[in-house]
Amino acid sequence: MELLNHDLAHEFPQYLEKMNQLKKLDAHFSSLCEHYDADNQTITQYEQGKTPIADDALEVLKKKRLERKDEIYQILKAD
Repeated sequence: MELLNHDLAHEFPQYLEKMNQLKKLDAHFSSLCEHYDADNQTITQYEQGKTPIADDALEVLKKKRLERKDEIYQILKAD
């Protein structure tokens, strides 16, 4: 099974320049992106079978990643 790429560049390609600017200017946005990237990397490792995890625990991580992505998107489309 091929895994989907969920990094922010693939999720929001139309906002790449804006994301880079906000990361430099907005500490909250930068922190959100860092946490999203860390969550995404952890989930990818679990999905690749590098580390075992219970299905329900993986779903909790995915929901947290989605909540962060939603918050990032709200900031991106606001300006």
